[in-house]
Parts: sequence; C-alpha cells; structure tokens
Amino acid sequence: MASHSPLQFKNRLFYALVAAGGLVVLMGLYAAHMMEEHGHIITGMNNQIVWGIPHIFAIFMIVAASGVLNVASIGSVFGKTVYKARAPLASLLSIALLAGGLTVLMLDLGRPDRIIVAATHYNITSVFAWNILLYSGMFAAVAIYLWTMMEQRMNPWSKPVGFVVFVWRFILTTGTGLIFAFLVARQAYGSALLPPMFIVLSFAWGLAVFHVVQSAIYAWNGNTHTPDIVKRMKNLLGIFIIGALYLVAAYHLTNLYFAHQSGFEHFILVDGGIYPQLFWWGYVLLGNLLPLLLIVLPGLGNTKSVITASMLVILGGFALLYVFIIGGQAYPLNIFPGYEAKSSFGDGQIGLYQPSLPEFLLGCGGLGIAFLITTVSVRVLNFIPHDKPYIAGRGTTD
Repeated sequence: MASHSPLQFKNRLFYALVAAGGLVVLMGLYAAHMMEEHGHIITGMNNQIVWGIPHIFAIFMIVAASGVLNVASIGSVFGKTVYKARAPLASLLSIALLAGGLTVLMLDLGRPDRIIVAATHYNITSVFAWNILLYSGMFAAVAIYLWTMMEQRMNPWSKPVGFVVFVWRFILTTGTGLIFAFLVARQAYGSALLPPMFIVLSFAWGLAVFHVVQSAIYAWNGNTHTPDIVKRMKNLLGIFIIGALYLVAAYHLTNLYFAHQSGFEHFILVDGGIYPQLFWWGYVLLGNLLPLLLIVLPGLGNTKSVITASMLVILGGFALLYVFIIGGQAYPLNIFPGYEAKSSFGDGQIGLYQPSLPEFLLGCGGLGIAFLITTVSVRVLNFIPHDKPYIAGRGTTD
C-alpha cells in the first residue's frame, strides 16, 4: 500500500480546496448569468422586496470584513503582540470578504457594467455614492497596511497605517448602517441606532469568522492553538456577543417606545411568521445565548467550543440580517397614520418573499470568492500566525 508524505497530502488538499471553491464561484456566476438573461422574475424578489438573499450574503461579508480588522487593530494600534501576529491574516480576510461581498452586490444589480458610471459620476447627496469611495479606500488602505507588515523595511509605518485602517473601517461600517438609517421609505429603518449597531455587530461577526478561518488554517498545516491565546480571544468574542445583543435589544426597545412603530415590532417579534422564529430561535438563542454558554461555562471554552460558538455566531448573523432586511421590507410603510390604504398594487399588505436557488447560488458565489482569495494567499504567502512558545503556568507575553 503506497504511503503519502504530509507535503503530498497538503498539496492534494490545496488543489481540492481550490477546485471546490472554483466550482462554487462558477455556480454563482451561472446564477448571475441566469438572472441577467431572464431578469429578477426567476428570484423571489419583487416590487416590494427588492433586496433578497444575495444582499444578506453581501452585507454580512462587508460588515464582517470591517470587523475582522479589529484583530489587526488590537495588535498594531494598541500594541498587543498576540494580536499583532494575527494582523496579516486579519487583513487578508478583510480584503477577501470585501471582494466577495461587493461582487455579489454588483452582479445582483442586473447591469454590473454600469459600475463604471457609478465610479465616475458621484452624487454627493447619496449614501450609496459615499460607500463607493469608502469601499475602494478600504481596499487601498488594507493593501498598504499589509505591505507595511510583510515588507521589513516598511515595518516602522505599520502602526500609523494601522491607525488609518482603524479609523477607516469605523467610517465604512457607519456608512453601511447609514444606508438603512437614511432609508425612510421602510418603517423598519430610519433609526440613528443603526450605525453603532452595525459597528458592534461587525466586531462579533468579524472575530467569529477569524476564529473559524484560523482554526481551519491551523488544521491544514498541523499547528495547534495556544491555550492562553484561545482564552484571550474567546473572552473577547464573549464581550462582542454581549455588546451586539445589547445594541439589537436597544434598537427594538427604542422602536417599541414609539407608537407608530408598535405594529412593525409586533410583526417582527411576535406574529410575523418566519421572522420572529428566525429572530428568537436563530439569532437570540442559537446566535448569542448558546455561544455565550459555550464560552463561559466551566469545563468548556476550549478550542472546539470556541469554534462551535463562532460558527453559531455566523449563522445567527445571517438570521438577523434576514429578519432585518427581508422582514423590514415585507412590512408595509404606514403612509397615512390612522387610515387604511388599499389599491391594486398591494398597498398596506405584507410582502411575500420566497428565496430561489439562483439567489442562494449567487450569495454562495461571493463566499467562494472570499474562500479562493484566502486559500491561495495562505498557500503562496506567509499568513499563518506565529506565536511565542507557550509555557504552562506562565502563558505567553505581550
């Protein structure tokens, strides 16, 4: 029976991962082609619900792309050695997630070639135009940041450039929140709490994604997690989960305080069908409370528990975005308070939405792009975190 060396196994695994990622990307491109050929009639989106499953994937990746940089910021800006060793990988993940998310957005527009017009003709009163500058600036800033970390002669510039990235990602996530905060045509949105809520959500989602990817890379290369570092990062994830849950609760409690929002909140939290189910069971229980238990309960908090908690946080993030984006569009806008509006167009009626396969494939295609960028880059360049030796009872030093 022939034996294979660890190097041969890693090579074959790499090509298998690239092939799998490429297949997912091709399926996403095929879905975009089908939507281009036949129109959005083959999706579940309609005149009332114009943002569907692809936007959930895209917004999650864009928000997580900002949040994952929190790992790099703690290292470069605040000088924590443990996190500084992970800054290159965090920056790579940020570029990969941002590329995947923006690709999904462009392909779902129906005319992706029109992005040239959006990039050359700016409407300064549109928050979408602001985000074009923020996204392109983010790519440039993180690329320069990676250069300062991986080129030895540029290392002295790493901290100031890291500070620029630290500020830029806050502005970028604020811009993402403002897309909804300025959208008064939907009763679910239009709240000043949305920008800070998205910032805190990005912390939790970004760190969860980092945990999962770092663990996969360690398993691929036969590395092991240092117990002291696992403890630090899982405690940080717990803090971010609590902060995210607090801001989401504050958003809904604020809406409940206003009488004109009580109908929407009752729809989202109680009698809206799939939306309250996803919110309470998907986001609150599986996406927050269960991960917290896996992190803080005695006897847990090990590497496997942290990875499981991180994956649950990611799934909870998708559940929250489904409720927030789809549910927010499904609830009709109360144009004339105190009166009932009816027409043949469906005014005043709950919007119906059934996700279609092309939507899922397009969203997964964005994840495939992020996966391919990460896999190939980790293979070609040195993005694996290297820690100081761990000494039992003493841990690692900052």
